[in-house]
Amino acid sequence: MKKIINSISVLMALFHIAVFTFIPIKSGVLYSFHLLFGMVLIFLGIFTTKKEASFIRKLIGIILIILTFVTTIYIIKDYDTFAMRIQIFPENIDILMGILTTIIVLEGTRRSAGNALPIIAIISILYAFYGMVLPGVFGHRGYDLTRVVSTIYSEQGIFGSSLGVSATNVFLFVLFASFLNSSGADKIFQDLSLAIAGKKRGGPAKIAVLSSTFFGSISGSAVANVVSTGAFTIPMMKKQGYRGVFAGAVEAVASTGGQIMPPIMGAAAFILSDLAGVKYSVVCLAALIPALMYYFTLFIMVDIESIKENKKPLDSSQIPNLKKVLKESLNLFIPVIVLLYLLIFNQSTPMISAISAIVAILLCSIFNKKRPLSLTTLIDGCSGGAKSSLQVIAACATSGIVVGMLSLTGLGLKLSNIIINFSQGNLIASLVLAMLVSSVLGMGLPTTAAYIIAATSVTPALIKLGVTPLSAHLFVLYYSAISAITPPVAVASYAAAALAEENPMKVGIEAVRLGLVAFIVPFAFVLNPRLLNLNFEISTILTIVFALISCLSLAYSLQGWLLRKITIVERIILFVVAVILVHPNFSFAIAGSIIFTIVFVHNKIRVKKSTCIDSVGEEII
Repeated sequence: MKKIINSISVLMALFHIAVFTFIPIKSGVLYSFHLLFGMVLIFLGIFTTKKEASFIRKLIGIILIILTFVTTIYIIKDYDTFAMRIQIFPENIDILMGILTTIIVLEGTRRSAGNALPIIAIISILYAFYGMVLPGVFGHRGYDLTRVVSTIYSEQGIFGSSLGVSATNVFLFVLFASFLNSSGADKIFQDLSLAIAGKKRGGPAKIAVLSSTFFGSISGSAVANVVSTGAFTIPMMKKQGYRGVFAGAVEAVASTGGQIMPPIMGAAAFILSDLAGVKYSVVCLAALIPALMYYFTLFIMVDIESIKENKKPLDSSQIPNLKKVLKESLNLFIPVIVLLYLLIFNQSTPMISAISAIVAILLCSIFNKKRPLSLTTLIDGCSGGAKSSLQVIAACATSGIVVGMLSLTGLGLKLSNIIINFSQGNLIASLVLAMLVSSVLGMGLPTTAAYIIAATSVTPALIKLGVTPLSAHLFVLYYSAISAITPPVAVASYAAAALAEENPMKVGIEAVRLGLVAFIVPFAFVLNPRLLNLNFEISTILTIVFALISCLSLAYSLQGWLLRKITIVERIILFVVAVILVHPNFSFAIAGSIIFTIVFVHNKIRVKKSTCIDSVGEEII
């Protein structure tokens, strides 16, 4: 069965590459095939579980696969006629096929992404049917079966823009990441992190941050990042004496950052580009400074923890030679450079950039002595990419159902108006409400699904209040992503807790403390848009400098350490300083810098005096 799954996975990858290079087809047909491959692979998964599945479950899986083929063939045999008919005069067979497709998508999502998203989709469908029984602003006239199913079974629902982005940009970038890993990227990232940070104090924790940054910026998946790098970094941190809770939290926070770190920020970022109406390269450039603030703060907090706990560097025998690692990694960095050049500097489309980068990987693999280009490499790259995309496919398809129902019933617009009315037009209050909605959705849903639903219902309110579309969408993306470390449902924290063999809730709470910067940064870039403008203007440079000082101040405050253990009053002062340093008015930022300098110098003098007193005492003794 594994051979069959691998064969279908490879076929899926080759099909997508062929469509984007040699055999262009209509977008609706592509989306249908994309969904077909995804659902079939998900349902075949029942045959590869560790625990033997019952005959009934296997039979259901086979029936679902057959129905998936039937519904796909029904659409693609005459797609243009179907697309026109479903919105105007749907036939009974259309409605039947629509119901079957909805069941297939919901079950596929349940198997790949859990119960939460299908439940939300079912509630949205019931709301479309029975909205007339609800009082007040949430009530509506209600819709019949034909109208509801025809909306779901169209480009307004399952086959909408979310699935379209999954079938194009997302799939190709996932494929790129898979080929990069099959070429040895995971080992190179580990060795590079060891070589860079291994000789520094607290080396293991810094290695975790660096390796997760490298890997996460390519994978864009929090849990996948934790499992991949955490298996290496968490035991190493514990071996050096770090608390298991701290080790797990560091890995969870560092891994979650991959969803907000360019160049590959996860599937949600590509959908953000589509919904916000901006190029993906613009999204990458805008997200860079906030992402660097996130990782810089985490790195400083890890460094402070190392000082407090007196952690030593790794033994030199454990650290690879940096020059040797750089030489070995050249074959892997060339494709990344190709990707960045085409995407950022050449302004190429994400599809062209990803395909070119994949070709670069294959060409570089020819000269890779450790992992030369082989049939196995090609198969691993193709099958790995296809399998990694399954949850995204399911989440995008089911999110399409929810978005379709929000649009049909007008609930999305109503929620935006509720936010504006409840906050009385106050931007800060609206941002807090948007944060809560995005965070709650993210706790039970994959980041992609949480972002799509929140973006549909929340961002219109923020845009009405004057927030730029890009800032509004990035704001929602941040809170949808960092819910992966936020209890009670913190999937990245819990995955790290399992590797650290610690209490999941304790790891989650520690992760929130280490990643608190991610809860502040979105407010900062909405109120101070210069944080999203990467250029060489004086105002932008000053903003970046103040932002870095803000990160230092926040890290010192949260860790309770600035050259020495600091008082609770100093911690509060530093926290307030961290907030005002990112204020758009430079007068506030300058005032914050002055206060930070005073606190820093004050502690420097006290440490110096303490050292002098200790020295005198030693001489007397």
